[in-house]
Amino acid sequence: MKRTVIVLAGSLIMLSTLAGCVVSVNDGDWDSEFANSHGWQQHQKDNRAAIANLTTSTSYESILANLGTPDFTENLKQDDAEYQILFYQTNTKHGDGKITKDECTPLVFKNRELIGWGDTALERLQ
Repeated sequence: MKRTVIVLAGSLIMLSTLAGCVVSVNDGDWDSEFANSHGWQQHQKDNRAAIANLTTSTSYESILANLGTPDFTENLKQDDAEYQILFYQTNTKHGDGKITKDECTPLVFKNRELIGWGDTALERLQ
């Protein structure tokens, strides 16, 4: 009888310890995956909302202050004008965790003033 009580008590202790570990590990993993997946989705949504409210002639500095650091940048000088292109992530196409230009919306500036955004604006520059 004593042996049975000792085995049962030991089993209960072991099970409660293991159950605590499993709950703790799963909670941490789920929270971190949830935060990461919703973090980039919210970031893209915020970028789309900000870009939807843009107006031409907005300054380069104002865009940087509002949208923050772009995912990609390009710069070129052509016919006495300087062009800057800022790329902000707005959609996911590949799902590989890496941001590519085709997942971004380009903002096109001439002499530090916004002249257009999107693929059409970029194609006109080329």
